Amino acid sequence: MKVFDVAIIGSGPAGASAAFELSKSGITTVIIEKEILPRYKTCGGGLVHRGRINIPFDVSSVVEKEFYEVDTYFSNTNIKLTTKRDKPIISMIMRDAFDNLIVEKAKENGVTLLQDHKVTNITFGEIQTIHTSECDIQAKFIIAGDGALSPIAKMAGWEETRTVIPALEYEIEVPPADFERLSKNVRFDVDAIPSGYGWCFPKKNHLSVGVCILTKANQKIDLKKYYAAYLKTLGITEIVKEDAHGFVIPVSPRTDTFVRKNVFLIGDSAGLADPILAEGISNSILSGILAAQSIIEGKLDPVRSSELYHEKLENGILPEIKAGVTLAKIFYSKKILRNFIAKNYGSVLANAMTDIFMGARTYPKDYKKAIREKIKGAIF
Repeated sequence: MKVFDVAIIGSGPAGASAAFELSKSGITTVIIEKEILPRYKTCGGGLVHRGRINIPFDVSSVVEKEFYEVDTYFSNTNIKLTTKRDKPIISMIMRDAFDNLIVEKAKENGVTLLQDHKVTNITFGEIQTIHTSECDIQAKFIIAGDGALSPIAKMAGWEETRTVIPALEYEIEVPPADFERLSKNVRFDVDAIPSGYGWCFPKKNHLSVGVCILTKANQKIDLKKYYAAYLKTLGITEIVKEDAHGFVIPVSPRTDTFVRKNVFLIGDSAGLADPILAEGISNSILSGILAAQSIIEGKLDPVRSSELYHEKLENGILPEIKAGVTLAKIFYSKKILRNFIAKNYGSVLANAMTDIFMGARTYPKDYKKAIREKIKGAIF
């Protein structure tokens, strides 16, 4: 039986980043992946700058396009906000190549990759025995980077406390004139779907177009209907080829704990996506690194490592996400107030969101005070 200090389940940005971080410390690490890499992964594929700067090596070989400008439209209004930066705000990636690159870097440092190994069960104890479709693996720690559905979290006994939202994404090829027109900028359309937005992300030779809902209230909506309407908004009347992918994104963190039975939850399994735009890659990378650092600094002691991980989350990701959860409710449910602020303080709003994407600031903790001051300024 193969024995390791840490077994990471899932080879996405969260798990692969954790593996790379652990690989620098001499801690024996295995990545257990149910598919064969590189594998297609449903995702809009927009890597924001704050995520890119957390990756400790150059990823430009897998970046398809870089965008220094982002357009945000507010449906049924004449409001359009554009922000520009001198560094790429969003870099376009395809997840098969991106995830595989991080895994390959970890393997170069001695991490073992077991592909085509689906985890079927776990026997918990002082040492965890992970039963896969191919063999059994033992490890002191498990890091669960197995995504939004996270079978590992269920096996370890977590109940569902995250808010999980639906999204629909299409990879589409369009006629050359449409591609030329739509591939100049990244585009978001707030209210293209009730309580959500549409996006148009240009890749190397196709577009990623989709819609998602950011609140619990409207989750029985027909996503396909709003996607079809959004294509008309984009002026797309002909599609050469399309691949549809439905998926879910957790946009609020778990409310109980992030470690139990020596299982550390990271990325979507922990519920760490941005609550306003459902962008998950940057916090996936960061949480993977934090979990790895906690195990390293805890010197493989389960209690200390768990304490450190919770401390690191509380000092970094969690306060920002919790503020974002509340701001998302205001942003999507109080449209009149939001559009008023967007119309009168559009550049301030757009630049603040872009600064968050760039990693230059976080969501304001005292959001009520910030909104009150904006309204007071507009009235007086």
